Amino acid sequence: MKLTGLHLLLTYQCTLECDHCFVWSSPWQTGTMTLQHVREILRQGQALGTVKEIYFEGGEPFLCYPILVKGVEEAVEAGFSVGIVSNAFWATCVEDAVEWLKPFAGKLADLSVSSDVYHWDEQYGQKVKNAQEAATYLHIPLGTISVAQPETVNAAAAVGQLPQSESRVMYRGRAAAKLSERAAKHAWATFTTCPYENLRDPGRVHVDPFGYLHICQGITLGNLFETPLSEIRASFDPDSHPITGPLLNGGPAELARRYDLTPDAGYADACHLCYTTRERLRARFPAILAPDQMYRVVE
Repeated sequence: MKLTGLHLLLTYQCTLECDHCFVWSSPWQTGTMTLQHVREILRQGQALGTVKEIYFEGGEPFLCYPILVKGVEEAVEAGFSVGIVSNAFWATCVEDAVEWLKPFAGKLADLSVSSDVYHWDEQYGQKVKNAQEAATYLHIPLGTISVAQPETVNAAAAVGQLPQSESRVMYRGRAAAKLSERAAKHAWATFTTCPYENLRDPGRVHVDPFGYLHICQGITLGNLFETPLSEIRASFDPDSHPITGPLLNGGPAELARRYDLTPDAGYADACHLCYTTRERLRARFPAILAPDQMYRVVE
């Protein structure tokens, strides 16, 4: 496994509680990185030698603004290409957006902001427009991420990081609970591959505030606050991993079969079957199907 990107989930907390959210983020969610955590992740990423890209995500990373600013600064100084994913809640007007973004001028390779009706009242909300104008003024590359409604059948399939265009809902996390009923259903046995993630050689992985290394949200390879990233990478055997092994062998359908779980009749997509199956397996694999934040809102 050659890792080239680390995506830091700076916090599980968010200003919003979107139905399509992979990670159950909300204003009441818990779990936030410290600056010490960020530095340790950057140190391990640099020591690995193959990591070129660092992203700061969430939740909403701008809720941890001082840590975000310092984290971006130190990631750039370490030689990484750096990006941020945000919902642009801070762009209440162009002047304010400029002030929020000033510390990142000349440092970011990408700023991706959400521009769909899950986040705002219209497809391309005023805050997104304000952020775009401010980013243009500061010469910060900005793109938009838009997730289609469940009823939209012609949206593109997303692979890994969501593309800079309208993409289909992936029914993980809150999306599985809130949106799956609005989607067309398919027989569970037809989901014989994982269409969205490269589980054998992912390239980029997510690190959450607790140190869990996610090959897909809620499927962990280890905890880099307990075991060095270099050791996690070296020891990862995708075919013998209790979750990625069955998924590689026959998709979410095989995951259910492997552990003698009988799925319901129909599912919105492969993620829907995979996520609901993993929910049923959490007691069996608590260190792998973690943390709680990836599976439900933690009070």
